[in-house]
Amino acid sequence: MPFSHTVTAHAEHIDELGHVNNAVWVQWIQDLAVAHWNAVADPAHIAAYIWVVIRHEIDYLRPALEGDEVTGTTWIEEGPKGARFNRYMEFAGADGKLRIKAKTTWAMIDRETGRPARVTPDIAAPFLPDAKP
Repeated sequence: MPFSHTVTAHAEHIDELGHVNNAVWVQWIQDLAVAHWNAVADPAHIAAYIWVVIRHEIDYLRPALEGDEVTGTTWIEEGPKGARFNRYMEFAGADGKLRIKAKTTWAMIDRETGRPARVTPDIAAPFLPDAKP
């Protein structure tokens, strides 16, 4: 199921070109993914696992400027592959136009062992489009 969150670009997010810096977009991508996990996952899973990024693919479509509000939306289209999940994201301005779109790959880590852990169906179900309530 899609999950959304809105952020505002402040002076500290702006680079020498006058728009939101690429590193800030990466931070917002991570913040959105973590917020989605914390909002939807079972509390026992949140306590047992943590996610790490292993790949980002980002298309920068339009700049975001100081004062702009952008709404990030994230979703997962397909089930996991072992410990990995692909997550999709779009950030749009108040005008509805996309600023960036991204595909990120995350790996689930067992907090106790520090090692990758297979994403089981019960962990994945709340995030998948055909999940049953």
